[in-house]
Formats: sequence, structure tokens, C-alpha cells
Amino acid sequence: MMFDKRWFQILIGLILIFVLILLMSLTSFIFDPLFKYISAIAVPFIGAGILYYLTKPLVNLLEKLKIHRIIAILLVFLLLIALGTLFVLYIFPIAQHQYENLVKNIPKIVKSADDLIALLQSNQIVIPDQVNDTIKNFMNNLQSHVENAVGYLFSVITNLISFIASLILIPFFLFFMLKDGERLLPFITQIFEKKKADNIRSLLGKIDLALTSFIQGQLIVSICVGVLLFIGYIILDLDYSLTLALFAMVMNVIPFLGPFIAVVPALIVGAFDGFTMVIWVAVVTLIAQQFESNFISPNVMGRVLKLHPLTVITVILAAGSIGGFLGILFAVPLYAVIKTIVIHFYQTYQNSKANKEDALI
Repeated sequence: MMFDKRWFQILIGLILIFVLILLMSLTSFIFDPLFKYISAIAVPFIGAGILYYLTKPLVNLLEKLKIHRIIAILLVFLLLIALGTLFVLYIFPIAQHQYENLVKNIPKIVKSADDLIALLQSNQIVIPDQVNDTIKNFMNNLQSHVENAVGYLFSVITNLISFIASLILIPFFLFFMLKDGERLLPFITQIFEKKKADNIRSLLGKIDLALTSFIQGQLIVSICVGVLLFIGYIILDLDYSLTLALFAMVMNVIPFLGPFIAVVPALIVGAFDGFTMVIWVAVVTLIAQQFESNFISPNVMGRVLKLHPLTVITVILAAGSIGGFLGILFAVPLYAVIKTIVIHFYQTYQNSKANKEDALI
């Protein structure tokens, strides 16, 4: 019968899902309180979740050393506070000073760029008039573009500071995640029969492995690349070296596209020290990225995620158009989780199908 066909059952399932989505959209007012509650706890929950995956190995290590788990968690909290204090006292003031100098030198940078373009135009013989007009219009508005960009960046930084100040719930979420996180899986699986419980345990284990690989791996990769670039910029005596290295460290959190975004400000700053500096900045960036791609990422992240670069770029671009920077930031781990779930259920279906065929034989 047609009702027994697998494709028909899948079609009915998809229709029911779309009908459910339609009904939820028509009755969205019923779910508004729930959505508001989820949005209120989403930021501290996600923030605490990231810190949980970063600090869980250290807590487990301390517990293996016969330190009580509560004491181990408190020691990790003290370590986080110490690292934050060191950043605020020693790194942030230098980066802030370099950023302020960069803002003050924007008119000088714009004038240098204008002079460079004028020199190129005066000596060119093959550049089309349309290109000259485009360059001229761009240079005439470059000052306003840069000022708008700086103003936008300042607004983003201001909003980020206020955003960080509102994250007072993260330490509480993090504490209970570290304290009771290991009990969550037994709590969930206890209400299911053994076969389903094992299936759920396997799925959650795969999701945990994917998130652990991405979050821990991406942080280590970003820190290593940032440190390598900072050392390289210091050797080159590049202006605003710390600020540029910190920017690169943050951008490298974004897989594949991050390194390309990170190198742009360094190349622009290096351009005003001469073409030779641009070459050296590109060389330093290339060395750091090659070291990361050949030594750091394979050993830290391994092959667990198994994400094709083209797929990642497509996911990031789509997520960026939908959710902006936050969409870009969380696109890859969310995609990795969804991919893990789909593959798990597909493998479960294939195994159950094979078992049924064996039983018939």
C-alpha cells in the first residue's frame, strides 16, 4: 500500500511540520511570553555555555587531582577573574591608547591615501576614465566614510560595554553548569527505556563532542594566531600592533572568512609606511595562517567537525544576512549541531532498517 511507502510517510511528516509552523505563526500571541522568557535567558545561557566548554576540562582535571568539585569550580572562577583583571590593567589601556591614536591620525591617513591615488593617476596611461571617476568620488567621500565607520565602531563598542555589563547572570549559570552538568544526561535518559536512552545518550555525546571541538578549538586557534601576529607586527615595528593583533584574534573566531577580514586593517596601516611594509605584513599574516592551518587546527580541532570550506562560507554568508554579526558568530556551531543530529538519525534509521532485514532473513 501507498501508506507503507517510506517516501509517502516522509511527505506526510513534512506536511505536518509545515502545518504546525503555520498554526504557531497564527497563534504567536500565545507563545509571546515563552519567547520573551527564552530571549531574556538566551544571552547568559549561551555565554555561560561557551565558558562551560572552555573551563570544563580544567575542572575535570582538578577533580582528578582529588580536589572537591566545588573547590575546583571556585579555583576556575578565581583564574577567570585573574585573567580578566590582567587584561583590564595591562592590555586594555595599551589597546585603547593605540585606538585613540589611530582615530586621531585618520585625517593624515586619508590625506596620504589621497596623495598616493593622485600620484598614481598622474603617472597612469591605461586606467579608464570610469575608474578614475570612481576613485575620485571615493576619495572625495573617504573622510566621511572613515568618520562614519569610526562612529559606528564607537557605537558598537559602547553597546558592547553595556551588553557586557548586563551579563551578571553568566557566573551563576556557569557555576551550576559546572556543578551539575554531568547529571543532566542521566536525568534526561532516565525516563526512557534502555534502547531509546542509549540512542539519546549517543546523540547528546556526539553533540557535546562537536561543540567541544569547535569552541575549544576555535578559541585556541584564535589566541595562537593573535599571538603570532602580535609578535610579527612587533618585529616589523608596525603601528597599532596590539590593537591590530587583538582585532585579528577576535575575527579569527569566524572560520575561514575571519582571517581575510582580520588582515585588511593591518594592510591599510602598513600601506602608509610604504609598499615594502605591506609585503611584510602579508608575509607575516601568511606565515601565521599557514602555521595555524597546518599545525594548530589539525591537532586541536582534528577532523571531528568535517565541514567543507565552501559549505562553511555559504552558511556564514546566509547567517550574516539574517542575523548580522551574531549570526556569523554562531552559524558554524549551530550548523555542526544540526548536521550531527541529522546524521545520527539517518544512521539510526539505516541500522534499524538493516536489523529488520536481518530479522526477516
